[in-house]
Order: sequence, then structure tokens, then C-alpha cells
Amino acid sequence: MTQPPPPPPQQPPQGGGFGPPQDQPPQDQPPQPPPPAAGPNLGKAPEPGYGYPQAPQAPQAPQAPQTPPPAAPQAPPTPPQGYGYPQGAPAPQAPQAPQGPPGYGYPGQQPGAYGQPQQAPYGQPGYGQPGYGQQPGYGYPQQPTMPYQPQAGQPGGGKKLNAQVLIIVAAVVAIALIIGGGVWYASSGKDEGKQNDTAGQSGGTGGTDDDNGGTTSGKEKAPSDPSAKVLFQVPAPEVKNDSTVVVSGSWLADKAYVKSGIAQIVGYDRDKGSELWKLPLSGPVCQASRHVTDDNLTAILYQPAMPTKADPSHGCSQIALIDLDAGKRLWTKTVKTGDQLINFDNITLSGKTVAVGSTSGGAAFDVSGKLLWSPKPTDSCYDAGYGGGEKLVAVRKCGSYDQRQLHIQTIDPKSGKVISEYKMTEGIEYASIVSTNPLVVAADVGDSAGDGSGISDFFSIDSKTGKLRTRISAPGEQFAARCEGITRVEACNLLAVGNDRLYLPTEEHDGTGKYSQTNEIVAFDLATGKQTGQRADAGDGYTISPLRMDGGNLIAYKRPPYDKGGQVVSIAGGSFKETTLLQNPANESVRDVETSMSPEYSEFLYAEGHLYMSKVYASKRSTVREKEYLAVGFGTG
Repeated sequence: MTQPPPPPPQQPPQGGGFGPPQDQPPQDQPPQPPPPAAGPNLGKAPEPGYGYPQAPQAPQAPQAPQTPPPAAPQAPPTPPQGYGYPQGAPAPQAPQAPQGPPGYGYPGQQPGAYGQPQQAPYGQPGYGQPGYGQQPGYGYPQQPTMPYQPQAGQPGGGKKLNAQVLIIVAAVVAIALIIGGGVWYASSGKDEGKQNDTAGQSGGTGGTDDDNGGTTSGKEKAPSDPSAKVLFQVPAPEVKNDSTVVVSGSWLADKAYVKSGIAQIVGYDRDKGSELWKLPLSGPVCQASRHVTDDNLTAILYQPAMPTKADPSHGCSQIALIDLDAGKRLWTKTVKTGDQLINFDNITLSGKTVAVGSTSGGAAFDVSGKLLWSPKPTDSCYDAGYGGGEKLVAVRKCGSYDQRQLHIQTIDPKSGKVISEYKMTEGIEYASIVSTNPLVVAADVGDSAGDGSGISDFFSIDSKTGKLRTRISAPGEQFAARCEGITRVEACNLLAVGNDRLYLPTEEHDGTGKYSQTNEIVAFDLATGKQTGQRADAGDGYTISPLRMDGGNLIAYKRPPYDKGGQVVSIAGGSFKETTLLQNPANESVRDVETSMSPEYSEFLYAEGHLYMSKVYASKRSTVREKEYLAVGFGTG
């Protein structure tokens, strides 16, 4: 068994930002890694307080039920050259399923000796001040965006790494998390109110279930035949060296499925996959807003030039507004502090306001290109990032690390004026905006999650008064939702908010089959913090993940077992009855492509009988293997 490497180097970022002066400028010092934790207890109901759950095992592929040979446990295969995902304790080998081509993962460069910094993905800066000198390991364990690829025949997902190893995972993946690979689920398009929102956005206040638990309170209707076929596959882009390139960002417009490529954004016909338009960029996309305006506009961060070996990053200084219908860049803006361009960590959209945040503070532009606000050099607090959608919420940092206080501020998107404010307990270093309406924030309190999920608790906040409604304990050993939160405050997935409830998947556990894994989705009341008693079972061999709200209903994806195709289902908000909206083919070649894009580490969009999956990284490895794709579309009818 491989010994885990020692904790990564510790290095704080510096910088002030936009906001009222405070007594002391922010000085980040990294938190200490939590101690190893006890194993998961998946059968019990959530308890108050915070445990030390174990870190998540990399996503595992389904396996065929065969009699396992009596053998000692073996460690997972060592990834070949690639942006590494360190593995934890060895897992027992399950019976081998039919082998398909490995899917998403293993790009780029071989991990260095333990404790050594890893090379950032191609074109990506490290963490820190403008210029982003690389400081591996800064911050607590976080969501890995380039996981170890699940292989057929390995045990099902849901197993977790040792907490100490997750500290090392943070060192390896922190670079990519700064600017790349957003993992989210988004709503569809015009028929969904044109908010290509994260699963965290509110989808309605309720609805009436029909007799069959159908979708009368939502717009997604079950087809007469939910059987789907592959509509198109977009080949993985060519990468000319051994590095990894961020290709995060995908949206649905009226006629186009839009996906980021290498220094470009391309619009594809939603049914045929034929190219409708192509928008070249001067450098790779760093971050992409998940929100879309009513007239199909969205926003991105990108680099001003293509990286080279001599200059692997030019910083994420370019803020652009994109017309998804016309395939045009309407404007590009930058913000300076003194004579230096600010490199931003995150970008969002609320109404007609584009907002960006960083350790140097936050800025915002109207969709016309007018600057609304920018960092003030005299500020001792700074806007680390924003949550968008129906409202605009800032995560504002004040104080030094040992006296850090986060201010969760609902602000006027036109002026930046603070409408309400909730001050989190001192010592909470990072927070993520799960939803802006209702306002829900996730945080890892006291670094107690211990599993890299970034979540130990959810905070339900009244956005009008700034008062805490309730606090929900969500131990990582029981629940599978994830938030990055360190630099990308909206980077939450595997969860949804609607009906004044928070919907979370449980961690995977043994199913009824001999070697099967499964899980459930449960609901929490955002007024009381208690579970509602509603539960949606994935079904034996399947694992279920929330995608988004559809009015009063929840849209969810079911990752399949080894011999079936995946499903998209609508879960009625009242009865929690499931209606199948889409059923993917079960043949091996299609299933290999589908399962190469796991819900944890890929972008999923569902609307009107269409399911689109896409990757957030491209690498040279993608050009070596056969059947590697940037995106794939499935459709019914």
C-alpha cells in the first residue's frame, strides 16, 4: 500500500478589494489538515454536529456480477501520464465487467514525487496574486476536477479516501480549480426562463402532482416513448503537447448546444450536432458563467494569449459577454489595480449584470459594457466571488485568517448597494453560494468535512433581512454533494434547491444485488432544517444525482449499472414519485461513452427530451485513444 505524501506547502494569498474599510487587511494562512476520520455510517439519519467523514473514492464504473476470486485487496491502477488524482486506501477488487475504452481522465503529466507541486493544466495560472505564482496545497481539501478515471470491473463508487490523502489531492487539483473545469448542472433555455442555472437555483415554490406523480408542476413532459438514441458526438479536440487544457462551459440556446473548446466556443445544432458557428478566442477559457439571460447572453473569463512552454499562463484577465444565438463576442473588458491587470477567479451573471471576483476584489459590468464597480485600493475587505441567477450575492472576506469573517451579502446588481448581510462565524475561511433565491450557503465549518467535499453544513438565510433561518448539518460520510468554494463560489454540484427545500443525494452504499451499489435523494426543509421524509431511490445498481429544478419538480440523472443505459427522471415535488423522461441505450459502445462522463466531474444539461454531457478538460491523451469525445448528445423521439 502506497504511503500518503506529507501535507503540501503552505502559502497565503494577499490582497485587498472592493468594500468598506476594515481594521485589518486580509492575510490568509492555510488551515491545518483534519485528522483521519472514522468510516462512513450510511444507514443512520443525519445527526447534529460535524463528523470527520472520509474522502470520496474516485468515481467507479459499474461491474458485472461474477464470483470474485479469493484475493488480497489491491490498490487501484496507477494513472498513466496525467494530471494526477492521488488514491487513498486500496479497495478490494470487484469482479471484472466487460472492458471498454477508459473514459474521462488521465491527461497530461505524470504526478511528481509525493509532496512535489504538480504542473498546472495547460494555460492555467497557479493560485495567488495577479500573476498567480503557483502555491500548491493552499486551502483545505476541495473538489477534484480531474479525477482518477473509473474503470470497468472496479468496485462501485461511494468509497472514500483517507482524509490526509485528500490534503494532497488539494495540492494537485487546486491549480485547475482556480480557473477551470467548472462542474455544474444547468437548466435548459428559453422555455426554462432562460436561466442556464446551477442546480442550486430555485425552481419554483411548489406544484400539484398528478395521479401518476408526473410533471404537471413542471415544463418537462414525459414522452410517449422515453427511449433515447445518440444524436451526435463531438470528437475530443487535438492537444499539441502533453499538457491539459480547460474546456469548461456549456449552454443551451434556442437552436444551439454551445460548448467551449480549446481557445474557442462553438455552437452546434441541438439535434444533429452540425456546427452552426465558431467563435475564436485569443486564449483558453478560464471560467464560464452557468447563467444565461432571456436573450441568450452569457459571460466568460479567458486568457489574452495562448500559453507556451516558456510562458504557461497569461492570467485570466479577459471578461467577455457572448451572444449564444449569433456566436459573437459583444465586448471584452479588463480591470486594473494600479498598473496591473487583475486576474479573476470566478464569473457570474444576474439580470443584466456580469460580476467577477478574486483575491484582489470584485468588479461588475452592465451587459452594455458599462463598469458598475471595481476594487478600491483602500479596502481591507474584498469580494472573493459572487453567486448569480435570480439575485446577486457576494461572499466578502474580512480580517486575517485566524480572525477571518465572511459576510454573505445580497446586493443590488445595478449599484452594488448591500441589501442584506449575514455574518458567518469567525474562522470559517470559505463559503459557497448554493442558491441565491432562496439564499443557501454551504461551508466546511472547522474543516470538519474531511472528505474534500467542501461541505459540513448548509446555511439557509433570509435574503431580505440577512437573518439565519436554519443551519443544516450534512456530514460528508452520509451525503454526496460537493462545493469547491475556495476560488469558485458557485462551483457546487450534486444538489438542488426548490420548493423551499434542499435536495441532497446520499453517499453510495450496498444495493440488494450481490455486488451492486445504489443511493437515494432526500429533502431538507429550509425553514426548519429537518428532513421532510421524502426519498427517491435510485434503484439497484443505479446512483442518482440531482440536476436542477423544473417548476416544483426535481430533474435527476441516474448513472447506470454495467448492463443498462442511464436515465433522466422527473421527481414530483409533493409525492416524490418518479417519471422517466429519457432512457439511454444499453449497448456497450454507447454505455462506454456515457459512463466516461460522470456526474461528479462533467457538465450535464437536460431539456425537452435532450441530454448533453461534456468534459471540462482536454489533453493529448484524448487524441491517442479511440472513442474519446468532448461532448455527446442523446435525444428521444
